[in-house]
Amino acid sequence: MTIFERIVTRDEKISIVGLGYVGMPIAVAFAKKVDVIGFDVNKEKIDLYQNGIDPTKEVGNEVIKDTTVQFTSDEARLREARFHIVAVPTPVKDDHTPDLTPVESASRTLGRNLINGSIVVFESTVYPGVTEDICVPILEKESGLKCGVDFKVGYSPERINPGDKIHRLETIIKVVSGQDKETLDTIAKVYELVVEAGVHKATSIKVAEAAKVIENSQRDINIAFMNELSIIFNKMGIDTKEVLEAAGTKWNFLNFSPGLVGGHCIGVDPYYLTYKAEQMGYHSQIILSGRKINDDMGKYIAESTVKKMIKANKQINDAKVAIFGVTFKENTPDVRNTKVVDVIKELEEYGIEVKVVDPSADKEDLWNEYRINLYEIEDIKEMDAVIFAVPHEEFRAISLEDVLAMFGSSDYINSVVMAEIAATSENVLEKLDRNNNRVLIDIKGIFDRKEAENAGLLYWRL
Repeated sequence: MTIFERIVTRDEKISIVGLGYVGMPIAVAFAKKVDVIGFDVNKEKIDLYQNGIDPTKEVGNEVIKDTTVQFTSDEARLREARFHIVAVPTPVKDDHTPDLTPVESASRTLGRNLINGSIVVFESTVYPGVTEDICVPILEKESGLKCGVDFKVGYSPERINPGDKIHRLETIIKVVSGQDKETLDTIAKVYELVVEAGVHKATSIKVAEAAKVIENSQRDINIAFMNELSIIFNKMGIDTKEVLEAAGTKWNFLNFSPGLVGGHCIGVDPYYLTYKAEQMGYHSQIILSGRKINDDMGKYIAESTVKKMIKANKQINDAKVAIFGVTFKENTPDVRNTKVVDVIKELEEYGIEVKVVDPSADKEDLWNEYRINLYEIEDIKEMDAVIFAVPHEEFRAISLEDVLAMFGSSDYINSVVMAEIAATSENVLEKLDRNNNRVLIDIKGIFDRKEAENAGLLYWRL
């Protein structure tokens, strides 16, 4: 029997190494068809899964409770499988060079427990050549086995979109590759067990690796273009969203919008490609220019907020600003590489007190990574400005009336005026003006601009 046939008949198991936003949905999907070992070095995460809790919120607690995935942090159990999928994160360092530490560590762990006749498929985002030039030597060294003889490798780039309930593992065409035709065919058959949309067989591992990094590089560049347009149109006093709605009526206009670009993919993958290009003697022009624009957007938003507050006659030092949303995108608890933090840090540089509200964010990760605490909506009172940074579904239910209450009630304003009644009329008007000019920064355009302005809000968006 082939390894595929043995997997289908449950004589062999599949292992998933790394159970985060990518690995966990893969493990759950395969467990519906075959026997799966879900391995992660994080014992606390494994304990959550074993207790039916999904910290990623990608599939939900009920699915985790019902799944047959054998969750473990015991690496020795990897020896029970002959088909391995490595789905660990591949971040960048502070200098924007690739941090291959997680994938190298996973390769060492897997290598120590690799048995003859195995197939190892990497899903982690890498630049072309990493699988064969970096991971394979580690697997060989740790296992004492020879690649191509005792075990085979392949690459199948992950296309998980955190928070997206429509484009899922099962509904997105899966790119697969293998070091030879036999391996490629086996890998394709295994993924076809769960990917209803089908697979695309890449001609080589390097082609599949390259396809992954350009997918997100392309999106990064297009968003950078939108961000640059937003900067230009704001200077012109033109609403960018209205411009894009008008231009979007053309049949071939690409549907992108300005915003903060963070997370573990779009804000990271381009650096993997440009790093490899630098090694080959080519300095990227377009890709790095787009990266610079997107990386600077947090500072731009913070500066725009301060300018609006000054226009509203707000005292900047010791001002209070609420930020709604701190995850890298909507409807996910994922705070990795979130650019909302750039906005927070920049505001704090001005001496502004920032309160963050986000019912979706992973509180523990947020504190461990950024030392940021979260507040409840009820805590947001007497603000000088409110920023809606991430359009979570929960925030879309917030009305303009709710927003107005975050600045203080009319009773508060009247009391200020009465306290100043003995002063000159100029001082009264100045005080009243300062409290009527409520600043609303709506980064992704959750609210209607005209309605916000008619409600007396000083409104700004990208």
